[in-house]
Amino acid sequence: MMLRKLSFACLLLLWPAAAGAAEITGMPKVREADQVQIGSTRIRLGGIDAPSTDQLCLNTKGERWTCGVAARDELIKHFGGRAWTCQARAIDRRGRTVARCQADGEDIQKWLVTNGWALALVRLSKDYEPDEKMAREAKAGMWQGAFIAPWDWRVRNKKTAVLGAVKPPDNARAILLASASGPVAPSPDCTIKGNVNSSGECIYHTPTSRWYAKIQMKIAKGTRWFCSVEEAEAAGCRETRR
Repeated sequence: MMLRKLSFACLLLLWPAAAGAAEITGMPKVREADQVQIGSTRIRLGGIDAPSTDQLCLNTKGERWTCGVAARDELIKHFGGRAWTCQARAIDRRGRTVARCQADGEDIQKWLVTNGWALALVRLSKDYEPDEKMAREAKAGMWQGAFIAPWDWRVRNKKTAVLGAVKPPDNARAILLASASGPVAPSPDCTIKGNVNSSGECIYHTPTSRWYAKIQMKIAKGTRWFCSVEEAEAAGCRETRR
């Protein structure tokens, strides 16, 4: 049985600008390529969607690589040491502030999309659509090989579309889907195990959980790796009671 799907509608961010939007400034703590924290404010970069740290992509040789971790690390390398200024637009369903951010006048969302580390959320805003086209033509970041759109990665199944600058390899879908629940965590940052019990309920287990070692990570069993408790709970999972 597969994990319960979190519909894309539940992930949509309220992007239209609000009158008198608040300004948030400071040094960021980068959690993921589109999620940071400035002071006590959790910020979701609006208008784009970047791969979660558990997401894997294929490179030009058809080899798997941790594109979600790479996207986060590239953001840290380029902007992590600079003060950010973010214009708050709304609050999303997870209590995060949706904002447009810049550092020294440089549009951070635009940089992420242009360099292939995020996709434009055209359902909400077409601001970064031209930048995505540039990244695809340049085979930048995720576009160098094959990958699944971040919003599809969260609810992936056998019908999930595979993207790429050129035609993806015939076996790309099988490789990417299989990697989601392989026996080895996709990265050292993603070691929380999620599985489905006999009642169809999604349960997550941290490395210190009693049954952690007994959970076998096999895609046929509906298992999945998570990179944080927040991510597991956002996917509809609860912590094991034992």
